[in-house]
Amino acid sequence: QVQLVESGGGLVQAGGSLRLSCAASGRTFSSLNMGWFRQAPGKERELVAAISRNGGSVYYVDFVKGRFTISRDNAKNTLYLEMNSLKPEDTAVYYCAADRTWRVVLPTTPGEYDYWGQGTQVTVSS
Repeated sequence: QVQLVESGGGLVQAGGSLRLSCAASGRTFSSLNMGWFRQAPGKERELVAAISRNGGSVYYVDFVKGRFTISRDNAKNTLYLEMNSLKPEDTAVYYCAADRTWRVVLPTTPGEYDYWGQGTQVTVSS
């Protein structure tokens, strides 16, 4: 079992920045692929970024490329999402997720992840 706790969300003006963190416990963090998802009201949960076990491989969806950076610190059992140049359309609940399966390709769909945090709200005002 893996427990994930997100933090760092809040209210920010358009063009601002936030850094989300996700603290993991219960399983060797370095054995998990990790991802950040988000869900806006009335919309489906969507992938934002994913990162491999050792951080050597990352994936971003097009709408965050160049603005968001996913990273991890396996010594601290923590996943991060640095978000810059935030836009009102980035407003959503952000979730971190963990995948325990050994894969060649990073998981990009919610169904491929086994564990989820409770989410943290990010609100970007115009």
